[in-house]
Amino acid sequence: MRGNAVRQNRGFTLIEVMVVVAIVAILARVALPAYLDHLRRGRIPDATATLSTLQTRMEQWFQDNRSYYTSASVKTCGVTASTSSHFSFSCTASSDTAYVWTATGIGAMAGFSYTINQDGTQTSAVTGVSGWTSPTGNCWVTKKGGVC
Repeated sequence: MRGNAVRQNRGFTLIEVMVVVAIVAILARVALPAYLDHLRRGRIPDATATLSTLQTRMEQWFQDNRSYYTSASVKTCGVTASTSSHFSFSCTASSDTAYVWTATGIGAMAGFSYTINQDGTQTSAVTGVSGWTSPTGNCWVTKKGGVC
């Protein structure tokens, strides 16, 4: 009887495997853009928090020196900032009483730019990033579609 027993297959058919691969591909196509967008939104506070801190430091500098410049002969901002992992920061002081700090995206955040000035006016611009647009008003964009 043992020689005549029917063997039962315990594997998957090619069709079953192909259906599973197709389902995984569809899920990945939907989930990957959402995940990348989530990562971008998580990196934005790197710029906005640093700019807010730099603005506070500039106001402290102004209180001590009565100018945003380092000195009357050196026309650079009195406060310096280092580059973070996703943004580089630069300051332009146009007079003793005016400056603009800019955070420019690098790497995965390329195309994002955030600014703040001596009045606390926040602006942002997004170029070349799918689904992301610049806001219509003075604010820092935090989500797709120019949402602040």
